[in-house]
Amino acid sequence: MSAPPRRRIKRALAVTALTTGLAATGGYLWLSGTTDVRNTGVADCAAVTPAGPEQQQVCGVLEQLTGAWARGDADAYGALFTEDATYTTYVGTYYQGRRDITEGHRALFRGFVKGTKLADSYLGVRFYGPGTAVVTSRGDTYEGKAPKPDELSKTQTYTLVRQGDGAWRIAAFHNTKRRSVMERISFLFDPATKPAAEK
Repeated sequence: MSAPPRRRIKRALAVTALTTGLAATGGYLWLSGTTDVRNTGVADCAAVTPAGPEQQQVCGVLEQLTGAWARGDADAYGALFTEDATYTTYVGTYYQGRRDITEGHRALFRGFVKGTKLADSYLGVRFYGPGTAVVTSRGDTYEGKAPKPDELSKTQTYTLVRQGDGAWRIAAFHNTKRRSVMERISFLFDPATKPAAEK
């Protein structure tokens, strides 16, 4: 005796949902596994062209930033920003001003990112006149062993300015989470969207 029509429909729907779910999971895993980053940058900020005394100073600020994060020192971290600096996290949180950045990181160092370190791999350092620098890197937070450059999940932009006291400070920071699967899909559907350094 065959199953009642409702039961057959339910089974068919369940099999369809399961098949669709497995296909979607398989597709996601394939896309994730076949995505790669060729332009991973370099670990040493000072090794990025152009090299010079200003670049050494700018890179020194970023080294201090990494050290302050590793120590969980919000005051030292915040001191590396200008009074009116802006800071945008990868989740879209927007901090405005040194005090806001410092206090936000004081809470983060006690909570979400406690015990973590920063990893950076530098993509570029550009100077716009004698007092403005833009540094782009791939980066991430980590615990334990540092991630490899191609494992870094964020792309970051630092804008630094030389202030009246001669010190370089960060005027703006923006952090974007890399969505590797979405990136791979866009490159598959329209290869012309792939950056030159990734071709």
